[in-house]
Amino acid sequence: MAACAGPAAPAGHTPCGLDPLCPQRPGDLVGTSLGGRIAQDLALAHPERVDKLVLVATIPGGPRSRPMPLPTTYLFAWAPFMTSQAKLQQFAHAALGPETLRRRPKVARRLAARKLAHPQSQHAWRAQTEAGMLFNPLGRQRRITQPTLVVQGTADQVVAPDNAEVLASLLPDARLQRFDGAGHLLYWEQPKRFVRIVPTSSPTLPQQRACQPQPPAEPARKGEQ
Repeated sequence: MAACAGPAAPAGHTPCGLDPLCPQRPGDLVGTSLGGRIAQDLALAHPERVDKLVLVATIPGGPRSRPMPLPTTYLFAWAPFMTSQAKLQQFAHAALGPETLRRRPKVARRLAARKLAHPQSQHAWRAQTEAGMLFNPLGRQRRITQPTLVVQGTADQVVAPDNAEVLASLLPDARLQRFDGAGHLLYWEQPKRFVRIVPTSSPTLPQQRACQPQPPAEPARKGEQ
């Protein structure tokens, strides 16, 4: 199983780590937020590489997408003028559901600490935001025939929850799973449930090793040719 959570790979390469995992066999792909948009692109561009698809808290793209909730829209607008610490805290809170923030504030602190330990450059943040805004597969999701699970938190303040229904309606073989009260990073809030519903058909470790590309042969020594 591969996961998509960042920018796509360079042209000519299959993104999201599928190539080194198993170049000969399709795999299950999980994409969340922008990664969900990348996962849709991958399933369209390389359908032979994808067996099952899980799209988490993402959008159908273009005019079919429902707008971002207003508080987070304002947050994105003000983010360039905020200190790094304030921006980190605000986005960590926006990514979680209100019930989690109220009853389990430690989750927000852990999320903020993790983001602080792995800071994102301003260039990468702007590029990610732009890529998310420009995503528009023009309704071609109808060509994605792989079984797809669409997962959405009902209290998502980054991706409007109604996007999940629109996306699922475009996919020929889709099932929609809602996480009541969960926000954008629903797997931080309900990790055990998330793990239960994600497909488990990924190869075992020995199989992964068996299907990895073999290292190139060493050049023949002088006198052995």
